Amino acid sequence: MQTLTPLAERVRPSSLSGYIGQEHLLGNNMVLRRQLDSGMLSSMIFWGPPGTGKTTLAQIIAKESKRPFYKLSAINSGVKDIRGILDKVKNQSGLFTPATPILFIDEIHRFNKSQQDSLLEAVEKAWVILIGATTENPSFEVNNALLSRCQVFTLKSLKNEDLKQILFRALKEDEYLSKMNIELKETDALIHYSDGDARKLLNIFEQTILTQEGDKIIVSDKIVKNAVKNIAFMYDKKGEMHYDIVSAFIKSVRGSDPNAAIYWLARMIEGGEDPVFIARRLIILASEDIGLANPNALLIANVAFDAVKKIGWPEARITLAEATIYLANSDKSNSAYMAIKSAQELVKQTGNLQVPLSLRNAPTKMMKEQGYGKDYQYAHHFENNFIYMDFMPEEIKNKSLYKPGNNPKEANDKKKLLLKWKDKYNF
Repeated sequence: MQTLTPLAERVRPSSLSGYIGQEHLLGNNMVLRRQLDSGMLSSMIFWGPPGTGKTTLAQIIAKESKRPFYKLSAINSGVKDIRGILDKVKNQSGLFTPATPILFIDEIHRFNKSQQDSLLEAVEKAWVILIGATTENPSFEVNNALLSRCQVFTLKSLKNEDLKQILFRALKEDEYLSKMNIELKETDALIHYSDGDARKLLNIFEQTILTQEGDKIIVSDKIVKNAVKNIAFMYDKKGEMHYDIVSAFIKSVRGSDPNAAIYWLARMIEGGEDPVFIARRLIILASEDIGLANPNALLIANVAFDAVKKIGWPEARITLAEATIYLANSDKSNSAYMAIKSAQELVKQTGNLQVPLSLRNAPTKMMKEQGYGKDYQYAHHFENNFIYMDFMPEEIKNKSLYKPGNNPKEANDKKKLLLKWKDKYNF
Protein backbone atom coordinates (compact mmCIF):
# COMPACT_ATOMS: atom_id res chain seq x y z
CA MET A 1 0.00 0.00 0.00
CA GLN A 2 2.94 2.34 0.51
CA THR A 3 3.22 3.89 -2.93
CA LEU A 4 3.95 7.35 -4.28
CA THR A 5 1.00 7.16 -6.67
CA PRO A 6 -2.30 8.23 -5.05
CA LEU A 7 -5.29 5.91 -5.27
CA ALA A 8 -7.22 8.39 -7.43
CA GLU A 9 -4.48 8.21 -10.06
CA ARG A 10 -4.11 4.42 -9.85
CA VAL A 11 -7.78 3.80 -10.60
CA ARG A 12 -8.25 6.53 -13.20
CA PRO A 13 -10.32 4.93 -16.00
CA SER A 14 -8.78 4.67 -19.46
CA SER A 15 -11.92 4.01 -21.49
CA LEU A 16 -15.49 5.28 -21.70
CA SER A 17 -16.78 1.94 -20.44
CA GLY A 18 -15.01 2.58 -17.14
CA TYR A 19 -15.97 6.26 -16.90
CA ILE A 20 -18.63 6.91 -14.27
CA GLY A 21 -20.98 9.91 -14.25
CA GLN A 22 -21.92 12.76 -16.61
CA GLU A 23 -24.76 10.80 -18.18
CA HIS A 24 -26.25 14.06 -19.47
CA LEU A 25 -23.24 14.29 -21.82
CA LEU A 26 -22.21 10.69 -22.38
CA GLY A 27 -25.45 8.72 -22.19
CA ASN A 28 -27.00 7.18 -25.28
CA ASN A 29 -27.64 9.81 -27.95
CA MET A 30 -26.34 12.61 -25.72
CA VAL A 31 -24.49 15.49 -27.36
CA LEU A 32 -20.88 14.66 -26.46
CA ARG A 33 -21.43 10.94 -26.96
CA ARG A 34 -22.66 11.62 -30.51
CA GLN A 35 -19.48 13.56 -31.27
CA LEU A 36 -17.30 10.76 -29.92
CA ASP A 37 -19.19 8.08 -31.82
CA SER A 38 -19.00 10.02 -35.08
CA GLY A 39 -15.38 11.06 -34.64
CA MET A 40 -16.35 14.60 -35.63
CA LEU A 41 -14.72 16.39 -32.72
CA SER A 42 -14.68 20.15 -32.27
CA SER A 43 -12.72 22.22 -29.78
CA MET A 44 -14.42 22.23 -26.41
CA ILE A 45 -14.25 23.45 -22.84
CA PHE A 46 -15.13 21.26 -19.88
CA TRP A 47 -16.56 23.37 -17.07
CA GLY A 48 -17.26 21.80 -13.71
CA PRO A 49 -16.24 21.43 -10.06
CA PRO A 50 -13.01 19.64 -9.06
CA GLY A 51 -12.99 15.85 -9.24
CA THR A 52 -15.75 15.47 -11.82
CA GLY A 53 -13.56 13.81 -14.47
CA LYS A 54 -12.52 16.63 -16.81
CA THR A 55 -8.90 15.51 -17.26
CA THR A 56 -9.86 11.84 -17.40
CA LEU A 57 -12.47 12.48 -20.08
CA ALA A 58 -10.00 14.44 -22.22
CA GLN A 59 -7.49 11.57 -22.02
CA ILE A 60 -10.16 9.00 -22.90
CA ILE A 61 -11.31 11.07 -25.90
CA ALA A 62 -7.73 11.18 -27.21
CA LYS A 63 -7.21 7.45 -26.69
CA GLU A 64 -10.50 6.30 -28.21
CA SER A 65 -10.19 8.66 -31.19
CA LYS A 66 -6.53 7.60 -31.66
CA ARG A 67 -5.25 11.16 -31.62
CA PRO A 68 -1.92 12.46 -30.27
CA PHE A 69 -2.42 14.01 -26.84
CA TYR A 70 -0.58 17.07 -25.54
CA LYS A 71 -1.20 18.38 -22.07
CA LEU A 72 -0.42 21.76 -20.49
CA SER A 73 -1.32 23.22 -17.12
CA ALA A 74 -2.13 26.92 -17.13
CA ILE A 75 -0.55 27.18 -13.69
CA ASN A 76 3.00 26.66 -14.93
CA SER A 77 2.78 27.12 -18.71
CA GLY A 78 2.97 30.22 -20.88
CA VAL A 79 2.92 31.37 -24.49
CA LYS A 80 6.33 29.79 -25.11
CA ASP A 81 5.03 26.35 -24.10
CA ILE A 82 1.93 26.76 -26.27
CA ARG A 83 3.99 27.76 -29.30
CA GLY A 84 6.35 24.86 -28.74
CA ILE A 85 3.47 22.40 -29.15
CA LEU A 86 1.81 24.31 -31.99
CA ASP A 87 5.08 24.37 -33.97
CA LYS A 88 5.10 20.58 -33.81
CA VAL A 89 1.54 20.09 -34.99
CA LYS A 90 0.58 22.96 -37.31
CA ASN A 91 1.71 21.16 -40.45
CA GLN A 92 -0.38 18.12 -39.63
CA SER A 93 -3.76 17.41 -41.18
CA GLY A 94 -6.84 19.56 -40.75
CA LEU A 95 -10.25 19.51 -39.14
CA PHE A 96 -12.10 16.25 -38.49
CA THR A 97 -9.21 14.01 -39.57
CA PRO A 98 -7.98 11.28 -37.19
CA ALA A 99 -4.49 12.76 -37.08
CA THR A 100 -5.54 16.12 -35.63
CA PRO A 101 -3.92 16.20 -32.19
CA ILE A 102 -5.70 17.11 -28.98
CA LEU A 103 -4.22 19.89 -26.89
CA PHE A 104 -5.56 19.67 -23.34
CA ILE A 105 -5.11 22.74 -21.13
CA ASP A 106 -5.94 22.25 -17.48
CA GLU A 107 -7.25 25.29 -15.58
CA ILE A 108 -7.48 27.30 -18.78
CA HIS A 109 -9.14 30.14 -16.86
CA ARG A 110 -5.71 30.96 -15.38
CA PHE A 111 -4.37 31.96 -18.80
CA ASN A 112 -4.39 35.72 -19.37
CA LYS A 113 -5.78 37.31 -22.54
CA SER A 114 -2.54 37.16 -24.54
CA GLN A 115 -2.03 33.51 -23.61
CA GLN A 116 -5.58 32.67 -24.67
CA ASP A 117 -5.18 34.70 -27.86
CA SER A 118 -2.11 32.62 -28.79
CA LEU A 119 -4.47 29.64 -29.23
CA LEU A 120 -6.89 31.31 -31.64
CA GLU A 121 -5.14 30.60 -34.96
CA ALA A 122 -4.44 26.98 -34.04
CA VAL A 123 -8.07 26.36 -33.11
CA GLU A 124 -9.45 28.18 -36.15
CA LYS A 125 -7.15 26.41 -38.61
CA ALA A 126 -7.63 23.06 -36.85
CA TRP A 127 -3.96 22.46 -36.13
CA VAL A 128 -5.27 21.10 -32.84
CA ILE A 129 -8.52 20.20 -31.18
CA LEU A 130 -8.44 22.24 -28.00
CA ILE A 131 -9.93 20.80 -24.83
CA GLY A 132 -9.83 23.27 -21.95
CA ALA A 133 -10.76 22.39 -18.38
CA THR A 134 -11.95 24.96 -15.89
CA THR A 135 -13.68 25.17 -12.54
CA GLU A 136 -14.67 28.78 -13.29
CA ASN A 137 -17.51 30.06 -15.43
CA PRO A 138 -15.97 30.31 -18.91
CA SER A 139 -18.23 33.21 -19.85
CA PHE A 140 -16.29 35.26 -17.29
CA GLU A 141 -12.83 33.70 -17.52
CA VAL A 142 -12.35 32.78 -21.20
CA ASN A 143 -12.19 35.60 -23.72
CA ASN A 144 -15.01 35.85 -26.24
CA ALA A 145 -12.86 35.16 -29.30
CA LEU A 146 -11.72 31.78 -27.95
CA LEU A 147 -15.08 30.96 -26.39
CA SER A 148 -16.86 31.46 -29.72
CA ARG A 149 -14.63 28.78 -31.28
CA CYS A 150 -15.37 26.16 -28.61
CA GLN A 151 -18.33 24.18 -27.36
CA VAL A 152 -18.84 24.40 -23.61
CA PHE A 153 -19.81 21.19 -21.82
CA THR A 154 -20.85 21.46 -18.18
CA LEU A 155 -19.75 18.60 -15.93
CA LYS A 156 -21.77 18.18 -12.74
CA SER A 157 -20.76 17.13 -9.23
CA LEU A 158 -20.98 13.35 -9.05
CA LYS A 159 -24.14 11.80 -7.62
CA ASN A 160 -23.99 9.62 -4.51
CA GLU A 161 -24.56 6.47 -6.58
CA ASP A 162 -21.72 7.47 -8.92
CA LEU A 163 -19.39 7.92 -5.95
CA LYS A 164 -20.34 4.52 -4.53
CA GLN A 165 -19.61 2.87 -7.87
CA ILE A 166 -16.19 4.53 -7.98
CA LEU A 167 -15.50 3.38 -4.42
CA PHE A 168 -16.47 -0.25 -5.02
CA ARG A 169 -14.57 -0.35 -8.28
CA ALA A 170 -11.44 0.91 -6.53
CA LEU A 171 -11.78 -1.85 -3.92
CA LYS A 172 -12.10 -4.44 -6.61
CA GLU A 173 -9.65 -3.26 -9.27
CA ASP A 174 -6.77 -1.57 -7.45
CA GLU A 175 -3.89 -4.01 -7.17
CA TYR A 176 -3.12 -2.94 -3.61
CA LEU A 177 -6.61 -2.65 -2.15
CA SER A 178 -7.79 -5.87 -3.76
CA LYS A 179 -5.15 -7.79 -1.79
CA MET A 180 -6.15 -6.28 1.56
CA ASN A 181 -8.82 -7.48 3.97
CA ILE A 182 -11.04 -4.39 3.93
CA GLU A 183 -14.55 -4.33 5.35
CA LEU A 184 -16.48 -1.34 4.03
CA LYS A 185 -19.24 -1.12 6.62
CA GLU A 186 -20.62 2.34 5.85
CA THR A 187 -20.21 4.93 3.11
CA ASP A 188 -22.25 7.92 4.31
CA ALA A 189 -19.29 9.83 5.80
CA LEU A 190 -17.11 9.18 2.74
CA ILE A 191 -19.87 10.42 0.45
CA HIS A 192 -20.58 13.44 2.66
CA TYR A 193 -17.00 14.63 2.89
CA SER A 194 -16.30 14.11 -0.81
CA ASP A 195 -18.70 16.90 -1.91
CA GLY A 196 -19.33 15.15 -5.23
CA ASP A 197 -15.58 15.04 -5.95
CA ALA A 198 -14.23 11.62 -6.95
CA ARG A 199 -10.62 12.56 -6.24
CA LYS A 200 -11.48 13.77 -2.74
CA LEU A 201 -13.52 10.61 -2.12
CA LEU A 202 -10.63 8.32 -2.99
CA ASN A 203 -8.09 10.42 -1.09
CA ILE A 204 -10.21 10.28 2.07
CA PHE A 205 -10.78 6.56 1.61
CA GLU A 206 -7.05 5.94 1.22
CA GLN A 207 -6.27 8.15 4.20
CA THR A 208 -8.76 6.22 6.32
CA ILE A 209 -7.12 2.92 5.39
CA LEU A 210 -3.60 4.23 6.07
CA THR A 211 -4.52 5.26 9.62
CA GLN A 212 -5.20 1.62 10.56
CA GLU A 213 -2.92 -1.30 11.33
CA GLY A 214 -3.52 -5.04 11.47
CA ASP A 215 -4.77 -7.75 9.18
CA LYS A 216 -8.31 -6.41 8.91
CA ILE A 217 -9.20 -2.86 7.93
CA ILE A 218 -12.64 -1.55 8.87
CA VAL A 219 -14.10 1.52 7.19
CA SER A 220 -17.09 2.99 9.05
CA ASP A 221 -18.55 6.48 9.33
CA LYS A 222 -17.00 6.94 12.78
CA ILE A 223 -13.55 5.85 11.63
CA VAL A 224 -13.72 8.11 8.56
CA LYS A 225 -14.64 11.12 10.74
CA ASN A 226 -11.72 10.40 13.05
CA ALA A 227 -9.32 9.98 10.14
CA VAL A 228 -10.31 13.22 8.50
CA LYS A 229 -9.50 16.05 10.87
CA ASN A 230 -9.40 19.24 8.84
CA ILE A 231 -11.92 18.81 6.09
CA ALA A 232 -11.69 21.62 3.57
CA PHE A 233 -15.22 22.63 2.70
CA MET A 234 -16.01 23.13 -0.97
CA TYR A 235 -15.79 26.89 -1.00
CA ASP A 236 -13.35 28.69 -3.25
CA LYS A 237 -13.21 32.31 -2.10
CA LYS A 238 -12.23 33.40 -5.60
CA GLY A 239 -14.29 30.94 -7.58
CA GLU A 240 -17.86 30.49 -8.74
CA MET A 241 -18.89 28.64 -5.56
CA HIS A 242 -18.05 31.85 -3.69
CA TYR A 243 -20.40 33.89 -5.87
CA ASP A 244 -23.15 31.26 -5.79
CA ILE A 245 -23.21 31.11 -1.98
CA VAL A 246 -23.01 34.89 -1.59
CA SER A 247 -25.89 35.17 -4.06
CA ALA A 248 -27.95 32.65 -2.07
CA PHE A 249 -27.19 34.57 1.14
CA ILE A 250 -28.29 37.91 -0.36
CA LYS A 251 -31.45 36.47 -1.89
CA SER A 252 -32.39 34.80 1.42
CA VAL A 253 -32.10 38.07 3.36
CA ARG A 254 -33.96 39.92 0.60
CA GLY A 255 -36.63 37.21 0.68
CA SER A 256 -37.10 37.66 4.47
CA ASP A 257 -36.03 34.09 5.32
CA PRO A 258 -33.72 34.30 8.37
CA ASN A 259 -33.45 30.51 8.53
CA ALA A 260 -31.96 30.20 5.04
CA ALA A 261 -29.89 33.36 5.52
CA ILE A 262 -28.22 31.91 8.62
CA TYR A 263 -27.51 28.65 6.78
CA TRP A 264 -25.73 30.43 3.91
CA LEU A 265 -23.92 32.63 6.43
CA ALA A 266 -22.65 29.45 8.12
CA ARG A 267 -21.49 28.10 4.75
CA MET A 268 -19.41 31.24 4.22
CA ILE A 269 -18.01 31.12 7.75
CA GLU A 270 -17.05 27.44 7.53
CA GLY A 271 -15.52 28.08 4.11
CA GLY A 272 -13.17 30.68 5.58
CA GLU A 273 -14.76 33.74 4.00
CA ASP A 274 -13.43 37.14 5.07
CA PRO A 275 -15.83 38.45 7.78
CA VAL A 276 -15.36 42.01 6.52
CA PHE A 277 -16.58 40.93 3.08
CA ILE A 278 -19.77 39.50 4.63
CA ALA A 279 -20.31 42.64 6.72
CA ARG A 280 -19.86 44.79 3.62
CA ARG A 281 -22.56 42.79 1.84
CA LEU A 282 -24.91 43.42 4.77
CA ILE A 283 -24.40 47.18 4.42
CA ILE A 284 -25.28 46.97 0.72
CA LEU A 285 -28.33 44.83 1.54
CA ALA A 286 -29.49 47.34 4.13
CA SER A 287 -29.39 50.14 1.55
CA GLU A 288 -30.59 48.29 -1.53
CA ASP A 289 -33.24 45.91 -0.22
CA ILE A 290 -34.45 47.37 3.10
CA GLY A 291 -33.78 51.04 2.57
CA LEU A 292 -36.46 53.47 3.66
CA ALA A 293 -38.76 50.74 4.97
CA ASN A 294 -36.43 50.56 7.99
CA PRO A 295 -33.59 53.11 7.93
CA ASN A 296 -32.27 51.62 11.20
CA ALA A 297 -31.13 48.59 9.18
CA LEU A 298 -28.31 50.64 7.67
CA LEU A 299 -27.23 51.75 11.14
CA ILE A 300 -27.24 48.14 12.39
CA ALA A 301 -25.25 46.97 9.35
CA ASN A 302 -22.68 49.73 9.82
CA VAL A 303 -22.27 48.95 13.51
CA ALA A 304 -21.85 45.26 12.63
CA PHE A 305 -19.18 46.19 10.08
CA ASP A 306 -17.24 48.19 12.66
CA ALA A 307 -17.59 45.45 15.29
CA VAL A 308 -16.41 42.74 12.90
CA LYS A 309 -13.28 44.74 12.02
CA LYS A 310 -12.52 45.13 15.73
CA ILE A 311 -13.05 41.56 16.93
CA GLY A 312 -12.53 39.21 13.93
CA TRP A 313 -13.17 35.46 14.02
CA PRO A 314 -14.57 33.52 15.79
CA GLU A 315 -16.66 36.03 17.79
CA ALA A 316 -17.56 38.02 14.67
CA ARG A 317 -19.84 35.18 13.63
CA ILE A 318 -22.29 36.19 16.41
CA THR A 319 -22.33 39.82 15.29
CA LEU A 320 -22.88 38.77 11.68
CA ALA A 321 -25.66 36.38 12.72
CA GLU A 322 -27.42 39.13 14.70
CA ALA A 323 -27.23 41.60 11.82
CA THR A 324 -28.29 38.95 9.28
CA ILE A 325 -31.40 37.98 11.27
CA TYR A 326 -32.32 41.63 11.87
CA LEU A 327 -32.06 42.46 8.18
CA ALA A 328 -33.94 39.33 7.12
CA ASN A 329 -36.80 40.19 9.51
CA SER A 330 -36.99 43.85 8.41
CA ASP A 331 -39.63 45.26 6.08
CA LYS A 332 -38.22 45.52 2.57
CA SER A 333 -38.06 48.37 0.09
CA ASN A 334 -35.85 48.98 -2.93
CA SER A 335 -37.32 52.44 -3.58
CA ALA A 336 -34.01 54.26 -2.97
CA TYR A 337 -32.18 51.83 -5.28
CA MET A 338 -34.81 52.22 -8.00
CA ALA A 339 -34.88 56.01 -7.57
CA ILE A 340 -31.15 56.47 -8.14
CA LYS A 341 -31.22 53.95 -10.99
CA SER A 342 -34.06 55.85 -12.70
CA ALA A 343 -32.32 59.17 -12.09
CA GLN A 344 -29.07 57.93 -13.65
CA GLU A 345 -30.96 56.65 -16.70
CA LEU A 346 -32.71 60.01 -17.02
CA VAL A 347 -29.38 61.87 -16.83
CA LYS A 348 -27.97 59.67 -19.62
CA GLN A 349 -31.04 60.36 -21.76
CA THR A 350 -31.30 64.13 -21.19
CA GLY A 351 -27.64 65.11 -20.82
CA ASN A 352 -26.41 68.18 -18.96
CA LEU A 353 -29.61 70.16 -18.41
CA GLN A 354 -29.12 73.66 -17.07
CA VAL A 355 -29.53 74.29 -13.35
CA PRO A 356 -32.47 76.72 -12.93
CA LEU A 357 -31.25 80.24 -12.17
CA SER A 358 -33.26 80.34 -8.95
CA LEU A 359 -31.20 77.43 -7.54
CA ARG A 360 -27.77 78.86 -8.39
CA ASN A 361 -25.58 80.58 -5.83
CA ALA A 362 -24.81 84.24 -6.44
CA PRO A 363 -21.53 85.03 -4.67
CA THR A 364 -20.74 88.00 -6.96
CA LYS A 365 -22.61 91.14 -8.00
CA MET A 366 -22.42 90.17 -11.68
CA MET A 367 -24.09 86.81 -10.97
CA LYS A 368 -26.91 88.54 -9.08
CA GLU A 369 -27.41 90.86 -12.01
CA GLN A 370 -27.70 87.85 -14.33
CA GLY A 371 -30.49 86.44 -12.20
CA TYR A 372 -28.59 83.84 -10.17
CA GLY A 373 -30.63 83.01 -7.06
CA LYS A 374 -33.57 85.16 -8.14
CA ASP A 375 -36.98 83.92 -6.94
CA TYR A 376 -35.44 81.28 -4.67
CA GLN A 377 -37.71 80.73 -1.67
CA TYR A 378 -35.99 79.81 1.61
CA ALA A 379 -38.12 76.97 3.02
CA HIS A 380 -37.51 77.86 6.66
CA HIS A 381 -39.21 81.22 6.18
CA PHE A 382 -42.54 79.49 5.56
CA GLU A 383 -45.06 77.52 7.58
CA ASN A 384 -43.99 73.94 8.28
CA ASN A 385 -40.63 74.80 6.64
CA PHE A 386 -42.06 74.19 3.19
CA ILE A 387 -42.76 76.21 0.06
CA TYR A 388 -44.05 74.88 -3.25
CA MET A 389 -41.54 75.60 -6.04
CA ASP A 390 -39.68 73.86 -8.87
CA PHE A 391 -36.30 72.31 -8.08
CA MET A 392 -35.86 70.30 -11.30
CA PRO A 393 -34.68 71.58 -14.70
CA GLU A 394 -37.57 73.01 -16.72
CA GLU A 395 -37.45 70.21 -19.32
CA ILE A 396 -38.15 67.47 -16.75
CA LYS A 397 -39.88 69.35 -13.94
CA ASN A 398 -42.80 66.90 -13.73
CA LYS A 399 -40.70 63.74 -13.90
CA SER A 400 -41.20 61.38 -10.91
CA LEU A 401 -38.17 59.30 -9.96
CA TYR A 402 -38.81 58.29 -6.35
CA LYS A 403 -41.79 55.98 -5.84
CA PRO A 404 -42.42 55.01 -2.19
CA GLY A 405 -42.34 51.31 -1.39
CA ASN A 406 -45.25 49.25 -0.11
CA ASN A 407 -44.47 49.30 3.61
CA PRO A 408 -45.78 51.20 6.67
CA LYS A 409 -42.88 53.67 6.87
CA GLU A 410 -43.04 54.75 3.22
CA ALA A 411 -46.85 54.67 3.14
CA ASN A 412 -46.70 57.50 5.65
CA ASP A 413 -44.02 59.28 3.59
CA LYS A 414 -46.25 58.97 0.54
CA LYS A 415 -49.14 60.73 2.30
CA LYS A 416 -46.85 63.62 3.27
CA LEU A 417 -45.50 63.97 -0.27
CA LEU A 418 -48.99 64.03 -1.80
CA LEU A 419 -50.10 66.62 0.72
CA LYS A 420 -47.13 68.88 -0.06
CA TRP A 421 -46.69 68.40 -3.76
CA LYS A 422 -50.26 67.65 -4.90
CA ASP A 423 -50.01 66.56 -8.57
CA LYS A 424 -46.21 66.98 -8.85
CA TYR A 425 -45.58 63.36 -7.77
CA ASN A 426 -47.19 60.69 -9.96
CA PHE A 427 -47.41 57.57 -7.78
